[in-house]
Amino acid sequence: MQNFVLHNQTKIIFGRDTVGQIGPETAQLGSKALLVYGQQSIIASGLLTQIKTALTDAGVTIVEHGGVQSNPLLSHVRAGIDLARAKNVDVIVAAGGGSVIDSAKAISAGVPAVHDVWKFFTGKKSIKQTLPLSCVLTLAAAGSEMNGGMVITHDDKQLKFGTGNKLLNPQVSILDPTVTCSVPRDYTVYGAIDAIAHILEFYFTCKDPATPVQDRFMEGLIVSIMESCERLYADLDDYQGRADLMWCSTMALNGWTAAGLGLVGFPMHMIEHTLSAHYNVAHGAGLAVVMPGWLLIQANKNPEKFAQFGRRVMGCEHNTDQAAAMEGVARLKSWFQKMDAPTSLAELGIEKKAIPFLAKESLPLAKVWRLKNYNEQIITEILTSCC
Repeated sequence: MQNFVLHNQTKIIFGRDTVGQIGPETAQLGSKALLVYGQQSIIASGLLTQIKTALTDAGVTIVEHGGVQSNPLLSHVRAGIDLARAKNVDVIVAAGGGSVIDSAKAISAGVPAVHDVWKFFTGKKSIKQTLPLSCVLTLAAAGSEMNGGMVITHDDKQLKFGTGNKLLNPQVSILDPTVTCSVPRDYTVYGAIDAIAHILEFYFTCKDPATPVQDRFMEGLIVSIMESCERLYADLDDYQGRADLMWCSTMALNGWTAAGLGLVGFPMHMIEHTLSAHYNVAHGAGLAVVMPGWLLIQANKNPEKFAQFGRRVMGCEHNTDQAAAMEGVARLKSWFQKMDAPTSLAELGIEKKAIPFLAKESLPLAKVWRLKNYNEQIITEILTSCC
């Protein structure tokens, strides 16, 4: 295990009937809030009204900025920054899933900045100051409610880039599992797959050969995610399933899973970001396609860790590491299919002839994320295995 510093300042309020606490919690951070949210579902469910009432009752003035879409856009972030500045807001409130929270984070960093917010994503500028952020989570997936990461798509350049900074951590996040009961089956599954991908990025890119505590922790989370997802596939209103999936998704990317692993990478996310930037596919759906392809190639090269995953998580009983590794990948892909997730580029509407273009378009993010081993040839090989 490597040396590490773990400092997560996000306050989590978890459980039933906790949404109302967004009011007094936000009031401690500021008096005028930019309320960032998505599109129709939060309005139709009545959740937006509940949040606005809680904020108003706590004495917080609201400036609304709705309309965040899946794969959130830079143009919407820039509009939010302009609005927040014009109205002199002093706190940001995010009500939604990862796309909404990431947009809110970008706005919180962009308001005090003297340059365009996109420079944070290209690595040309570092974040020095942010407005405080509070959240009500509506989708178990991204983990953005308890970490300092954010991902935004540049509308014009069709680049989906992510960056991180400890100042982006929300000050408080409300996690009420009942809020997620309105999430449809496909997006519930996509959220679970996103959380699994977060864990496996750490699990398989870690170079330290001795991380038994973290390995068991990550393996247990994946098993719990799969079990809770299966419960929700059968019954979307299963509270225990919603609660387990929500908390597992948060823990998957809040710093705990990566602690002590040393240098790790996010190659699967890097490739998927290119898919969703150009085809606007759901992030979890894109990962369901990229993940088995990436795992298959890596398992062929270095089967030992993949065999451990196959045996411990997927129940493989093969004696040889190579067989256990390959069977583990096959079983995970089969589970995605069982959950009705896409597992091929064709299912996303992406033709094989687009692979060279997508491989080339992945290179800018590979450079920003310092994934030096991922050149055009290797990315092409991975995408080809996703057909």
